[in-house]
Amino acid sequence: MRLPNDFEERIGSAIQFFWATRTGQISRQNASGVHDQGNRGAVTGGKQLDGFVDLIRDILLINGVPRECIFTSSDVELPGYYRPNKKWDLLVVDNNELVIAIEFKSQVGPSFGNNFNNRTEEAMGGALDIWTAYREGVFGVQKAPWLGYFLVLEDCARSNEPVRVRSPHFPVLQEFVDASYKERYEIFCSKLLLERQYSGACFTTTGVQEGRIFYSFPREELSCMEFIRSMIGAVVSHFGN
Repeated sequence: MRLPNDFEERIGSAIQFFWATRTGQISRQNASGVHDQGNRGAVTGGKQLDGFVDLIRDILLINGVPRECIFTSSDVELPGYYRPNKKWDLLVVDNNELVIAIEFKSQVGPSFGNNFNNRTEEAMGGALDIWTAYREGVFGVQKAPWLGYFLVLEDCARSNEPVRVRSPHFPVLQEFVDASYKERYEIFCSKLLLERQYSGACFTTTGVQEGRIFYSFPREELSCMEFIRSMIGAVVSHFGN
């Protein structure tokens, strides 16, 4: 597995870009008189995670994936089973064979509750749709593709607070009792791997404290490095590098 010489710096730059783009999107919307609910402008504006998309693309390139096989800004639609198609954020397609499909998502405050449900439902729905399409031969006869889920969460007081859960008829799983949204997302990403809904998952937390940007990977198996190792395994298996 080959990595850029400035790999750690590239992760830091991607985090910096995330925050700079998020702030800029909110500022532009405020200036134009367009206001999304809460901080939703930082999500609907898109492009916050382009630093990570570019990093993953470059890692694929230096590990032997032909440039013409990588799609990021266009031609990223894949057919589904329950819906006609869905846009992914990064695809590797070689000789009409789907090799890799990655979804990049972020979540910032203050509305963690509703957005948590939306994010988890989107991720599970996307996995169900593409795996069912694969099973039904929508992609033709080929090896199973490698699916990746890459999530960046704002690390702040609200995302670290214990959250009460109400279930009047049946008890919820113990790991969710008083779990914060940060813990819920960590549990969720771990279960995506456990249940093989995604081949690789990365869970990144980041925040701003006293003007300083910080980030971390709370669980080793959900780190960016493990995500890349798994992805490159699929590259080697397909391209034979």
